[in-house]
Amino acid sequence: MTHFVLVRHGETTWHADNRYAGRTDVPLTGLGRRQAAALGTWAAGQRLDAVLCSPLSRARLTAEPAAAALGLAPRVDERLCELDFGRGDGLTRGEMAERFPAELAAFLDDPVAHHLPGGEDPAAAAERAIACLEEVADELPDGRVLVVAHSTLVRLVLCTLLGIRLSLYRQVFPALENGALTELRLRHGKASLLRLNVPAIAPTS
Repeated sequence: MTHFVLVRHGETTWHADNRYAGRTDVPLTGLGRRQAAALGTWAAGQRLDAVLCSPLSRARLTAEPAAAALGLAPRVDERLCELDFGRGDGLTRGEMAERFPAELAAFLDDPVAHHLPGGEDPAAAAERAIACLEEVADELPDGRVLVVAHSTLVRLVLCTLLGIRLSLYRQVFPALENGALTELRLRHGKASLLRLNVPAIAPTS
């Protein structure tokens, strides 16, 4: 079986305003860079066989310290890119309420059946990401793999692999913290969640 450690990228400049960051390439903040460094420190003490990441710079820059600590080259895969939020990309919920209130209300009621206007089908996004993970699981059947990606994509993947109704992804997994670790075990398409939202570096008292 293959163990995957899924990590949401470090904090970005859109974090404070809670803007929906989909395909826009948003830079990391100073805290985001420190979260990337913390992930690198954690990785230095781990046995990891590969590091995968989304092509968006916030994910690549978060993955790089971990890959460097392990002496690995990060493997960039387009299928790990964040869900495309369409017209919602770059907006806060308040701004969406002003621009397309009916569509936002439908999205909040069922974010899969009524994804944001012009955006990507969440089921298709989960499918592409899981295809990536399954390929790696076939390649590294006893491996441990770090995957640096995005909040919505990871929640969609978790729901799909764990048999949770996809439309509940916002409810069941309300938040993934930047730089935190979520580990699952994957074998023959069946997954087990081992831990969720664990800080890469335990806070000091």
